[in-house]
Amino acid sequence: MNSRMKGKRGELELARALRAFGYDCRRGVQYSGANGDADVVGLPGIHIECKRVERLNLAEAMHQAERDARPGELPAVFHRRNSEPWLVTMPLEKWIEIYREWEAGR
Repeated sequence: MNSRMKGKRGELELARALRAFGYDCRRGVQYSGANGDADVVGLPGIHIECKRVERLNLAEAMHQAERDARPGELPAVFHRRNSEPWLVTMPLEKWIEIYREWEAGR
């Protein structure tokens, strides 16, 4: 139960952080009860797998994000340890898609 509560707190914390950047984000599956939602929803085109743990099996988390992402969504793992900033991990080819879009708009 403790890890479930920490996960919930992490999802709420991440949603608040993304809202501070101007995105209307909220918890996903647990919030709405709908299947197929990401842990945090509100970034169009991004499937967020949220992990708020000290020890993360990043490969397994990425597999989960890739498995759960809907067609057209880019899988991403947002993760954070205690006293550390949020980090985002994506497959290189998906990150390049975002970078090329940014580069084209510069």
